[in-house]
Amino acid sequence: MFCKWVKLTLVAGILLNGLCPAALANTTIVESASPDQSGNTIPLASIALLLPPRSGPLGAAADAVRAGFLNAYERDKSDLTVSVIEAADTAADMLAAYTEASNKFDILVGPLSRTGITAIVQRGHMSKPTIALTQPDLPAGQEPMLPPQMLPIGLSIEAEARQVANRVDAELAPGKVFVLSTSVAWQKRVAAAFAQQLQGSSLRAELMTFAMADGAINPAALIQLQQRIESERPRLLFAALNADQTRQIRNAIGEETPIYGISQLNPLALDDTNPEHQIPELNGVRLLDIPWQVEPDHPAVMAYPRRSDSPGQQPNADLDRLYALGIDAFRIAREVATRNIVFQIDGVTGRLNVRFGAGIGTPSFERIEPEAVYQNGIVRPLYIH
Repeated sequence: MFCKWVKLTLVAGILLNGLCPAALANTTIVESASPDQSGNTIPLASIALLLPPRSGPLGAAADAVRAGFLNAYERDKSDLTVSVIEAADTAADMLAAYTEASNKFDILVGPLSRTGITAIVQRGHMSKPTIALTQPDLPAGQEPMLPPQMLPIGLSIEAEARQVANRVDAELAPGKVFVLSTSVAWQKRVAAAFAQQLQGSSLRAELMTFAMADGAINPAALIQLQQRIESERPRLLFAALNADQTRQIRNAIGEETPIYGISQLNPLALDDTNPEHQIPELNGVRLLDIPWQVEPDHPAVMAYPRRSDSPGQQPNADLDRLYALGIDAFRIAREVATRNIVFQIDGVTGRLNVRFGAGIGTPSFERIEPEAVYQNGIVRPLYIH
C-alpha cells in the first residue's frame, strides 16, 4: 500500500510530534490552533484532505485542489487543523487511508477520484463527515442510498447540463431542441442528462451523435445538420461538445440558431489574454461556468490568489476549476466544523446550497453556476454579479 502521512503539531513554533518524516518532501501538512482560556491548544476540528500522490497520473489535479484548499485555509484558519494525506489511487489503498484517517480526524475531505469514493461508499460504513470531491460511480438508482455522512461536492458537467435544460425550458417557447455529441463517454452522459431533464417539458430533445475522424466532424453529417436546421427550425442546439467541435458546428450552420452548452465549451483561463487562444467563431454561444472562470469581479473570486503555473506551462482551465473546487471544499468543511447543518455559500464554484449534518437525514448539495457568453472570442458573464 502506498500511503504518505505526515502529521505536524506546531505550538509556539515548536515541533512536538512527527510521523513518517521521510514523506515530508512530498506531502504538505498545515495546522493551526489557538489556546483556550486555560492555555491549552485545542483545535475546533481536525480535517484530513485525502488526495492521490503528486507523482501519479492525477498529480496535477491533486496539486490544484491542494493549493486551493490550503490557500483558503491560510485566509481563514478558524482554529482548524488540516492534514494532507496522499494515498495511491486504487480502491484498496484509498479505502485503507480513509479508514485510518476516520479514526484520527473529525472531518474528511476527498477522495478526488471516483475509484476512491466508490470503494468507500460500497464498504457501507462511514463514521465521520466526509466531503467527497467527486461523485461515486454507482449503478443507476443507487444515488439516493448514499450514506448520510457523505456530501459529494464535485464539479459535475451532468449537473451543468440539467441546469442549462431548466433555464432554456423557462426561457423558450415550445419546440424542438437538437442535442449534439460525439461517441465520447462524457459527451454522451452530458447529452443524456440534458435530454432527460427536458422530459415532460414543452421542449422536445432529439439526440444526434457525430462521427469524428482526426479531430474533424464528418463533413456529410455537418451538411445534413444544416439541412435539418433549415427545414425543422429547432429552438436551439445544445452542444455536449468541446470548444473546437462546437466551432466546427458554428462554421457549418452559421449564427442564426442559438447554441447553448456547459463549461467544457470554455477552454480559456480567466487571465489568458493570448489572442491566439481566442475563439471568435463562438461569439454569441451561451454556456455555464463557475465564477472563478468568468466573473473576475465576484467578491469571493477577488479574495483568493490565482493558481500559479510553472514557468513555461500553458494556462489550464480544468486545473483552475479544480483549484477553485479546493477553495470551496475548505469553506464547506469550515461550516461543517462549526456544526452548521443548513447553509449557503456564495462560492468561487457557484452559489452553493448545503444541507448536511446531524438530524438532516439525506444530505443535499446544489451548485448554481452563472451564465456566460462568448464575446470577442472570450467568455464573459452574461449578467454582472
